[in-house]
Amino acid sequence: MSKTALTAAALSIATLLAGCGEPTTITAGAPNDPTATAVAAAPPVKLPPAMLASKTYRCQPGNAVLYIDWFNDNTSANIKKKKEDAPTALAAPAAGAPFAGGGYVVKGSATDASVSVTAPGGAAQTCSA
Repeated sequence: MSKTALTAAALSIATLLAGCGEPTTITAGAPNDPTATAVAAAPPVKLPPAMLASKTYRCQPGNAVLYIDWFNDNTSANIKKKKEDAPTALAAPAAGAPFAGGGYVVKGSATDASVSVTAPGGAAQTCSA
């Protein structure tokens, strides 16, 4: 019985191996991307700025606290009254110009020890990091 089982197994393996022939190379046609020309003609993607510094400021008069996230493009920042608040985006037309947005005006930069902040409907305050 074992001789016939071995013969059957060998015959099965031989049959399977007989199906293997020379490998065939399959080549594709031309590139099949319908948007390839549009992608090639598109302008380069500008990545969003990275965060440069995140600072907490104490403002006088009033002893209020503000949180400002400064970005490395030197023309954008975010401001919050509380850590858990949604940030208000600030933008400056050029590096060194005052940041404005959402009624806020911020004069200064991430490297300054103090900045001037005017809140919506309020007067300018000096805020120290």
